[in-house]
Amino acid sequence: MDDTPREQPADDAAAPGAASSRLLDELRQLGGALKHLFGAQWRLFRAELSLARGAVSLLFAVALAATVVGVGFGLTVLALIGVALAKWLGSWLWALAVLALLQGVLLVVAIVLFRRGLHWLSLPATRGEFGAMMRDAADTARLADGAAPAAAVDPTRNASP
Repeated sequence: MDDTPREQPADDAAAPGAASSRLLDELRQLGGALKHLFGAQWRLFRAELSLARGAVSLLFAVALAATVVGVGFGLTVLALIGVALAKWLGSWLWALAVLALLQGVLLVVAIVLFRRGLHWLSLPATRGEFGAMMRDAADTARLADGAAPAAAVDPTRNASP
């Protein structure tokens, strides 16, 4: 018969090495795909951030323009009211005094309304909300001291009667 040694198939001899190289190749491909994906996400984030910066700058410019135009409009209306008062009262001095008094009253009303709005913001809407807020504050204090929260000690405490 044939005395030549038979060669083993290449895939049998290199099967463990081939499997690990295929795994490494797939891991490299996965890494490249993830790098590509996160690179695209990063570029998209940077583009959106630059657009947002541009929008903020535009919003500030428009807000400044609106403020300047609003102040100009207010001054024009005050001048027209002053001229009408001067004609009606027959004296510029009295007209300016009435305008100053009117502006002072409006300023005081605006300050009072602003303070009232801040006060309303600080109040809880209902007694239940106030109670929950107080219980949360007490539980936070107990946790800071290392004790168990009230809900864990008495589970019926939060149940409505």
